[in-house]
Amino acid sequence: MTVFTLLAGSITDAIGLRRTFFLGVAICTVARSVMVVTTIPSLALACGVLPLAVGEALGTPVLLAATRRYSTTAQRSISFSIIYAIMNVGYLAAGYLFDYVRQLNLHVSLFGFEPSSYQQLFVVSLIFEIVLFPVIYFLRRGAEATDGGPVIDETSRNRGTSFWKETGATVRKSAIDTAQLFRRLMGQSAFHRLLVFFLFIGFLKAIFLQLDYVFPKFGIRELGLNAPVGKIANINAIMIIILAPIVGGLTQRFASYRIVVIGAVICAVGVFIMALPTEWFQTAASSGVGEWLGRVYFGVHGNLHPYYIMSALYLIVFSVGEAFYSPRVYEYAAGIAPKGQEASYASLAYLPFLVGKILVGAGGWLLAAFVPEHGPRHPATMWLIFALAASVAPIGLVSLRRYIRVPEAGRPD
Repeated sequence: MTVFTLLAGSITDAIGLRRTFFLGVAICTVARSVMVVTTIPSLALACGVLPLAVGEALGTPVLLAATRRYSTTAQRSISFSIIYAIMNVGYLAAGYLFDYVRQLNLHVSLFGFEPSSYQQLFVVSLIFEIVLFPVIYFLRRGAEATDGGPVIDETSRNRGTSFWKETGATVRKSAIDTAQLFRRLMGQSAFHRLLVFFLFIGFLKAIFLQLDYVFPKFGIRELGLNAPVGKIANINAIMIIILAPIVGGLTQRFASYRIVVIGAVICAVGVFIMALPTEWFQTAASSGVGEWLGRVYFGVHGNLHPYYIMSALYLIVFSVGEAFYSPRVYEYAAGIAPKGQEASYASLAYLPFLVGKILVGAGGWLLAAFVPEHGPRHPATMWLIFALAASVAPIGLVSLRRYIRVPEAGRPD
């Protein structure tokens, strides 16, 4: 999906936000429909998972480019922060829906078709996808928010041609426009600087992604098979939902690059908490606050392992840093984009995820080496390596600031 997202930006700039969004939702609707009815792995992969990645990738640059286009310079930071908070509401709701639908254990039969719990989850996702169609209808063509007030480009709204004729012409023209636009991007200095910027952000995203790939196994092996690993990880989403709009509103007058550096430093410091000796947190785990946290939030009775306290502190500090840097990464990409190329630059904001996924691949090896299922474990060493990797981002952003940083639209240096 990340690869498709990187390619989708130029397509969005070529054919427009509304058409790209419609195309992406239409592809996702078909793909989710296939995944509801089929149990054949090859068919689910070819006609479900892969098209779904393409459809969702088409929606990403639309979201980021639209946020830039429909907000003024003064509104831009808080707009991206609100978008990021809403994304985390989705992550949080998805986790609860996943557990709720499976626990319902519904037995439904429709003309002989009896969907499993996981197929029922795909039905829920299909319903959400279909709801997007009327939302797309109300997207206004040619609208843009500027510092001088809203602007409506009437030429893009009233073209006087039929839908199918216009669509055919768009398909032919978009292929040429996309190729030309991508060639222009490769020749721009700001484009190359942005790539280096995202390379460093990728080290932070690797730490974010390990919450899905490494942290669950670490939690189960260190805290027990029935440890509430999901509740621990949800601290991140809860904190972001609360903090992202607040931080965005308080820091909107500052340049994105500076805020990203501050957030990167805070994130790196947070990871170092997990590398500290567990004995340092034993008193906190045995205190009244620790007992309350274990009983009320984690649902753990008896002695609380210090890693519960350490994980909570790590995720709280990391989330504070994430609330600073992550929405601003999207804003920075859109803010330095030339007019008409917002989606191409915004789609690159997902490049750190690609870098992070490549880096977090080593997380499996680190987990096996330092926190194996059986045998002696050295989790502090694993977390120290993660912390040092996270430190690459702020060190690189500060030391190469003169080369990487690009002036942002409407923002002082």
